[in-house]
Amino acid sequence: MSFTDSNKPVPSELRTDEFKLRPITVDDAALDYEAVMDTRVSLRLWEQSTWPEDHFTVGDNRQDLAEMESRHNAGRAFSYTVLSLDDSECLGCVYVFPHDATFLAKSTVVAVGDDDWTATDAVVYFWVRSSGMESGMDARLLEALRAWFRDEWQMSNVVFVVSKQFEHQVELLRATDMAVRFELTEPEKSGSFEVFG
Repeated sequence: MSFTDSNKPVPSELRTDEFKLRPITVDDAALDYEAVMDTRVSLRLWEQSTWPEDHFTVGDNRQDLAEMESRHNAGRAFSYTVLSLDDSECLGCVYVFPHDATFLAKSTVVAVGDDDWTATDAVVYFWVRSSGMESGMDARLLEALRAWFRDEWQMSNVVFVVSKQFEHQVELLRATDMAVRFELTEPEKSGSFEVFG
């Protein structure tokens, strides 16, 4: 499926026996905020910034989620919350972008081999809260995402972006059968990212 194929609906849910994904909305602000602040040390490595600041609030988070919800509804990019099956806890987030998203178009992308960035179907970022990293849930999420994009999204060329500073996630991706296909540098970020596919 092309990222912008209006004839095929974007999958609205992924469910396993451990967690589920659905589009994030402003109504998720409190649960998402709890997960963000619980994971803020790792997220600063993941984001390569000072976000979230210690003074970040639920209101700030609500504004961020409003933008994500708007992009999702417009089909520009897709953001999913990862929830416990009973909806009581946010376990993380997944973000799906086209290869030519505005921030990616401003980035420097260098192929490691012969891969063509413009042939990428989707560019995926994800994180899970600290407890999920400790239990290996992030590996199970990654496995579920790969199958979801292949089977439900019908995309064959999906890549996953990880911050080189976030060693835990780098090791997670390196433990799969994927390889680094691109190096990505975003403007005003303190380091670079590896792109696995």
